[in-house]
Amino acid sequence: MDHITDEDRRRIELLEIVSKNGLKALNLSELTQLRVLVEKKDYSYNKKAQKSKARLLAKINAAIFDLEER
Repeated sequence: MDHITDEDRRRIELLEIVSKNGLKALNLSELTQLRVLVEKKDYSYNKKAQKSKARLLAKINAAIFDLEER
């Protein structure tokens, strides 16, 4: 089994918050952290997961933009 890193744990923790409460539940710092962690994760072996990653990153970027505009 693959070794689960602290980054993996943090990414999963943030994604669980998002799945339960949406992106608005995260502050700017958490959104930025999530974006970096999701970008680092390689899903190239799974086309469907790669597509979901791209959609999620677009939503995260939009949420960050909204918070920065305030």
